[in-house]
Amino acid sequence: MKFRTLSRHVREGTKNLGRNGWMTFASISAVAVMLFVVGAFILMIMNMNQVATTVEDDVEINVYIELTADKTQQEALEAEIQTIPNIESVTYVSRDEGLDQLIGSLDEETAPVFESLREENPLNDKFVVRATNPQLTEQIADQIEAMNHVDYVRFGREVVDRLFTITNFVRAGGLVLIIGMMLTAMFLISNTIKLTIFARKREIQIMKLVGATNGFIRWPFFIEGILLGVIGALIPIAILWGGYYYVYNNFGGQVQSFLFSMTPVTPSILQVAVVLIAVGAFIGMWGSVMSVRKFLKV
Repeated sequence: MKFRTLSRHVREGTKNLGRNGWMTFASISAVAVMLFVVGAFILMIMNMNQVATTVEDDVEINVYIELTADKTQQEALEAEIQTIPNIESVTYVSRDEGLDQLIGSLDEETAPVFESLREENPLNDKFVVRATNPQLTEQIADQIEAMNHVDYVRFGREVVDRLFTITNFVRAGGLVLIIGMMLTAMFLISNTIKLTIFARKREIQIMKLVGATNGFIRWPFFIEGILLGVIGALIPIAILWGGYYYVYNNFGGQVQSFLFSMTPVTPSILQVAVVLIAVGAFIGMWGSVMSVRKFLKV
């Protein structure tokens, strides 16, 4: 395509935005509303996924060593544990360190009661094992439990199973809902663009009758659709950027302290912006192409 022809199509596509007035406003509004919902939902899923990842990363296996095991046997057990695939780290915690951790976790009234245990510490030495993939925790725990000199293993089996069920559901459900919202946006925006093109079907038919090619007729609508989608995407991006920046700066510290750590503003919003602009441009392009096709048959 020649540059002069392309520039003509761009001018026509841009002029069409002003010519249609309220229909252009309706199309951009439809794009903006739907993409705002999609963007807000993506941000919510990103933060929920961060919570799930944070909780998963805290999952660890406590391997309590038999009280009768000597230093050599403990070292042999540690070496055997490290041979298991997908082990990230194995940390030794002596019974004295374990008692210190226990006392440190208690309030001022209860802690002195356990201080008397220091002379005859009843706790086991243990290894704290972390897996490279938290989903493998149960499998690794079962392997360790069968080893020599292991008294018992604890990792909160029921809690971990429930946790992974919930996190997997959040991730899969979130992806399905985001795709569903995007498809809904495409459907609604396509219908809105069809209305703008339907209002100009006589213009299309006249161009067709005087010999204009289908491509020559399509290009201005193609560009108009992309502009509608991109402009419609910029509005929710600005709103989401401002809103998320405000929430992060004013409540991020409190949320982080009590519940979870929010994803940082800059990478999160930039990722959402790229997705919304791409989706907006695709929706506008697709809606225009599909809508104008029926009017090219004269």
